Amino acid sequence: MATRALVRDWRAGRLDFRFDCAMPHEPARPDRPELHPARDMPRRGKGGSERGRIALWHSLAHIEFTAIDLALDMVGRFGGGMARGFTDDFLSVAADEAMHYALLDRKLRTMGSHYGALPAHAGLWEAAQDTRHDVAARLAIVPMVLEARGLDITPMTLERVRAQGDANGARILSRILDDEIRHVRFGTKHFVDEVKKRGKTPESYWQTLVREHFRGRLKPPFNDSARESAGLSRSFLDGIA
Repeated sequence: MATRALVRDWRAGRLDFRFDCAMPHEPARPDRPELHPARDMPRRGKGGSERGRIALWHSLAHIEFTAIDLALDMVGRFGGGMARGFTDDFLSVAADEAMHYALLDRKLRTMGSHYGALPAHAGLWEAAQDTRHDVAARLAIVPMVLEARGLDITPMTLERVRAQGDANGARILSRILDDEIRHVRFGTKHFVDEVKKRGKTPESYWQTLVREHFRGRLKPPFNDSARESAGLSRSFLDGIA
């Protein structure tokens, strides 16, 4: 609710385009969930049991909760050095992620659980910390790797949820997928604009930043149609995936 109020104030002209406060090293968080390194998290099954389904929706809620902070940190940390449209775009992303989180938390509560009931991993925010020095690195990793990975795996999750007869869950995932295409498009657009100002070639410079800052591997399957819709053409992956 705080995020959505912030975005309403921005759109209504009640906030100044001014960045004179230092961003915190990391955001405040609730006491739960406990956060662990990704390597220490138990492997989640296919979501066939009730426990497995709760674990699936909890992990999605954690991703969207963290994504709110990632979008707001993007604006607060880098907005002052970018065109005003950058702030417009990433505050829009923050509002979307807040809405996604609300849908997922409500979903968990209908299942007798809630966000924070299970542990979660801290890997998403580690990516923000590793790229806090450079807007191009942040754009390369957060929207163009982490969110783009959501474009690849969400359709498979959506099909499993539909096969389980969960129409409500399928609607939530469809909405998230549609919005995430736009989020990746924002990231790609601002990345390309920024690196061209630096005299770099977007694809090769993106690959350099990924090799430097992304700890995992880029591996198939890739949702080429969704990535193309987001402006993230296959040429970015050539030689690195």
